[in-house]
Amino acid sequence: MQNWKLKYDGLRKEQEGLREALCTLGNGYFATRGAAEESKADGTHYPGIYLAGGYNRLKSQIAGKTIENEDLVNWPNWLHLSFRLEGDKNWFQLEKKQVLNYVQELDISAGILRREMHFIDEQQRETRIISTRLVSMDNPHLAAIKWDFVLVNWSGMVEVRSTLDGSTKNEGVKRYKPLKNQHLKIIKKGEAENAIYILVQTNQSLLYMAQAAKCVIFSKTQKLDVIRKFFREKEVIGEIFTFHVTLGEQVSIEKTVSLFTSKDDAISEPLNDALKQVNGQADFSVVKRRHSEAWKRLWNKFDIFVNASGNSQLLLRLHIFHLLQTASKLTIGRDVGLPARGWHGEAYRGHIFWDELFIFPILNYRLPDLTRSLLLYRYKRLEEAKKLAKREGYDGAMFPWQSGSNGREESQVVHLNPKSGQWVPDNTYLQRHVNLSIAYNIWQYYEVTADKNFMKFYGAEMLIEIARLFTGLASWSDSKQRYEIRKVVGPDEFHTAYPGSDRPGINNNAYTNVMASWLFSHSLKAFDLIGITRRDVLKQELQLDDRELEKWKEIGSKLYIPFIEEGIIAQFEGYEQLEDFEWEAYRKKYNDIHRLDRILDAEGDSVNRYKASKQADVLMLFYLFSSEQLVLLFKGLGYDFTPSNIPDNIKYYGTRTSDGSTLSRIVRSWVVARSDRTCAWHCFREALVSDFEDVQGGTTPEGIHLGAMAGTIDIVQRCFTGLEIRNDVLWLNPQLPKEINSLSMKINYRGVWLQLNFSANSCRIEPLDEVESDIKIQFKKQSFTISNKSTKVIQYQQN
Repeated sequence: MQNWKLKYDGLRKEQEGLREALCTLGNGYFATRGAAEESKADGTHYPGIYLAGGYNRLKSQIAGKTIENEDLVNWPNWLHLSFRLEGDKNWFQLEKKQVLNYVQELDISAGILRREMHFIDEQQRETRIISTRLVSMDNPHLAAIKWDFVLVNWSGMVEVRSTLDGSTKNEGVKRYKPLKNQHLKIIKKGEAENAIYILVQTNQSLLYMAQAAKCVIFSKTQKLDVIRKFFREKEVIGEIFTFHVTLGEQVSIEKTVSLFTSKDDAISEPLNDALKQVNGQADFSVVKRRHSEAWKRLWNKFDIFVNASGNSQLLLRLHIFHLLQTASKLTIGRDVGLPARGWHGEAYRGHIFWDELFIFPILNYRLPDLTRSLLLYRYKRLEEAKKLAKREGYDGAMFPWQSGSNGREESQVVHLNPKSGQWVPDNTYLQRHVNLSIAYNIWQYYEVTADKNFMKFYGAEMLIEIARLFTGLASWSDSKQRYEIRKVVGPDEFHTAYPGSDRPGINNNAYTNVMASWLFSHSLKAFDLIGITRRDVLKQELQLDDRELEKWKEIGSKLYIPFIEEGIIAQFEGYEQLEDFEWEAYRKKYNDIHRLDRILDAEGDSVNRYKASKQADVLMLFYLFSSEQLVLLFKGLGYDFTPSNIPDNIKYYGTRTSDGSTLSRIVRSWVVARSDRTCAWHCFREALVSDFEDVQGGTTPEGIHLGAMAGTIDIVQRCFTGLEIRNDVLWLNPQLPKEINSLSMKINYRGVWLQLNFSANSCRIEPLDEVESDIKIQFKKQSFTISNKSTKVIQYQQN
């Protein structure tokens, strides 16, 4: 299947971590890295089993301080399956054999990981194994492996070993090694009803997980006499099967695993339910069929077909695949958020940042119930956000930069610089703009779905409390005769303080201030649309009065936006006074300068001194808003800003950004899509291959970059098509790069599925559902409506 399979040929020790991350299988409830079944954590391989929202906290002594970190826990390894042949002392390790053929293949369409191993051992015995693995998208609690085992040139006895290994620790990120990493304790393990089981508990969050595994061994050509023996080690429960295999015969080993936790709904007790399910489970072929059918249903909604050369289509589908493995239909109703690195590894400790800003647009148009569920993760932590605001001296809600289990601030107090080996203060928690992204996500969800009930009972309340926070963050400046927001950090994480200052934060970050103005106006809009009855209830419950609403209008229209010169927005107040940076000299010296902050810190210097940004900051405004929207925003603030100013800003900051974040390439591609299609495609391709090629040199094995993956999908979905919703109108303004011959996708707009097909000079819009209310479409300068069975074909010229 062209453009549906990610294939690796041959063993490459240095690539194993990357392959394990990119071949992770998950279903939105739990995920399993693509490590070989017979492997263990040994510096090359790293099996990892991660539960969505499965966190635990531990305290460590670092830099003379007691630091408490919350981590995404690496749970017991259910994968382990190995064997040894007659006469062997050691269990199978492929690296120690003469490998004739090795293929690892991820079938993206069906969610299947397949490995084929053909090898010769020390006794010249030739053996083939085909491994097929899945984590069920049909049943959230189920995973399975099948080994097809063929003896090519010999006959004899074989032993197969299957275990559930509770000795796992969090060891997947090297820079976290000085930190405590033992999160699990074994409660019980054993065998019951032809299955093995293990029950563990986290040592702080007291979360239970039970795993139960059952193996079936059979041959289609003859009856096997299988001897089964259980064994126990300190933290491992296992079973060994011994049987005879005849030359040329194929023997199949099916291992089915059921996994439950104490967080699950509608269960009696995790271990009881795990054993019940695994013993009542159908054979592998049935599990595989149901799983693949569930994936087929997902792809029917999410696939985006791009007719382009090279591997663009494959990588785009790979990104959709990993998004759906992180959050899927099986996630809906669960109390989990969207982690920046997926459930694919331990980087960033599985925390939730602002990456939803780049991810939700994909879900809004295809599975809006999932967006709703993920927004409720934030709503359920609203009280904790209020407590954080209060501790900082503000009213309203202050959502944390890094969120985990209960919504407290999980950002590190100190950060390890791998360049210098030193632990340095980490002030990135001052990125208050995460609250603005949550507000923006709420409004975007409403725009696509018109879900007024969500806005009434959840969305408006969150917007109000975030607006209250920014009312407190804003202070009046007599000298400027405007409101300003001081001591924050913008999306560019390089600048966390002014040069030489011992106080963290910078003043009047332009992105933060413009977004705050947007927040105030849209909080008022949300309050208006929820109706009189609900408004009265919220006024009473939240002690909200008209004076506070008027204050929002005042601040929203008088926030200070710094400018360097006419039309060039300053990233923050005083940015123009920073020193210019010697970009070319440092590129020659270090080659890779994406993490310029670490390089300069190791040199005893600070990036705070320079006009050098880690990632898009001012440019984020052009990413989130159309030129028409931005002009209105600046006009509302009393500033003269025109569309002609946008290219100058893009050029100014494009030469002053290191792209130290994978998200930055997404923004770069987006903001030049209308002015420089060649550059847009180049930046898009850089983002598209960033995880596939591990361009940051070792970060992808620690976990994929989910925001960047989703961002590439959204560039195709919204940027290249000009898809936008404004004032209850669906806008389309396609501008395809010349590298894309055609593009087709489905979107769900306010409950109606639409098929959209684009070519270089035509667009076809077809409703796939009954249309109860006519859909207003603005296609470039053409206005029309779509009603039942009213397929529309538009001819157009690209700019």
